[in-house]
Amino acid sequence: MMKRRKFLQQGMLASAGVMIAGRGIGEISESAARAEFPVVRIPEAQRKFKSQAVEKMVREVRASAGNKEIGWLFENCFPNTLDTTVDFGLIGGKPDTYVITGDIDAMWLRDSSAQVWPYIPLCKEDKDLQQLIRGVIHRQVKCILKDPYANAFYKDETKISEWKATDLTDMKPGVHERKWEIDSICYPIRLSHGYWQITGDTSPFDAEWISAMEKILQTFREQQRKEGKGPYHFMRKTEFATDTVPLRGYGYPTKKVGLIHSMFRPSDDATIYPFLIPSNIFALNSLSDMRALFQAIGAHGKPVDDAAYKLMDELSAAITEHAIITHPVFGEVFAYEADGFGNHTLMDDANVPSLLGLPYLQSPHFVGPLSVLHPEQRGYTVYQNTRRMLLSESNPFFFKGKAGEGIGGPHVGTEMIWPLSIIIRGLTSHDSQEMAHCLKMLQQSNAGTGFMHESFHKDDAAKFTRKWFAWANTLFGEFVLKVYHEHPALLS
Repeated sequence: MMKRRKFLQQGMLASAGVMIAGRGIGEISESAARAEFPVVRIPEAQRKFKSQAVEKMVREVRASAGNKEIGWLFENCFPNTLDTTVDFGLIGGKPDTYVITGDIDAMWLRDSSAQVWPYIPLCKEDKDLQQLIRGVIHRQVKCILKDPYANAFYKDETKISEWKATDLTDMKPGVHERKWEIDSICYPIRLSHGYWQITGDTSPFDAEWISAMEKILQTFREQQRKEGKGPYHFMRKTEFATDTVPLRGYGYPTKKVGLIHSMFRPSDDATIYPFLIPSNIFALNSLSDMRALFQAIGAHGKPVDDAAYKLMDELSAAITEHAIITHPVFGEVFAYEADGFGNHTLMDDANVPSLLGLPYLQSPHFVGPLSVLHPEQRGYTVYQNTRRMLLSESNPFFFKGKAGEGIGGPHVGTEMIWPLSIIIRGLTSHDSQEMAHCLKMLQQSNAGTGFMHESFHKDDAAKFTRKWFAWANTLFGEFVLKVYHEHPALLS
């Protein structure tokens, strides 16, 4: 298996196929569409998992979409996680689902959660799909209990990682990579909560699940670093500065203000200042979800619930004091990173949690001044200001060119736009014109392949990274479904 960086460099090649761009609504007949948009979805016999509910939705959207290219993209992208990345079985009588990210044979806690999230609304009508997602929850619990600081794992729990030779950290068998990222242990909470909200099923939340939640709370506390540096450190022998952590693996100094340290971003790149604000806000929302689940299983008011409540109070106060700054143009905005001493980075990264994606990840239980969904709250105004800043040249990782505009990040270099950022922009928008703009850019970015990619060059969508990136594919499907249900005319 290629190492991630080597793969990304080699992925910057022109795609096979011709870029399809700029078509208006209704410009392609049905017969022409069939000829122009060939079958690129993996053959049915080779698909890893089949959901009747997902297939029904694919047929429904494709039949309804007057824009045949969007219909074709949805058919390819929405089921891509199920088609190509899941390995389902039973272990000890429990469903178990291992989900790879695509071109890398490892399961990221973040990616696996995000990849199956768009299927949750279809669970009630598909018991097999429901069992598959229950299996993801069980697998994630095992991973967290193995090592809450790791971001990616193998199915074979005895496998030794290729990174063991280069990484100076406590690498356990079965761990693929051990980059500490706050969001890695937030996403499983969000998945558990989303599953329960739709199905009402509390069976996955057994003693092991509660132990995993206790481990998450312990890890958050350790990484507040109020009582020393904590047990985690990480260094890698590498030519990439973003792949290692300075100062003997503990990161740059911080003032211990109650925020949680994150040594890496959701992109798997090292942070500059260790208080990663979108991830701390995600942690705050995840704790709201956790407490709702505790109440559902009768653990409300117990020590673990009290610990979550206390941590929420500390995070809320610290974010309010140290994450909001006054920008000379945009007013009050959220910083991307902070150190507690008054230093900040003003930018965003396409990977989620991002500042742009804060509304997408907000818990339905989260209320208060930091809410970004309620106009009467300070957080809403701060988010709107931040959004304007991020989608402008004031964000050093916002790129605009002939092929589109959007946010990238350091991971694959400058001038590379990530479809994830365009999708999140659409998912968090209430403006139908903005959503249509996002849809058109995504349509043009597929470069004739029929799929989304990790990133594409701002002036040439045929220069892209990662032909097989299931997270972006499935998330694109989620965005199309939102448009289909709320603004169907945009697909006509």
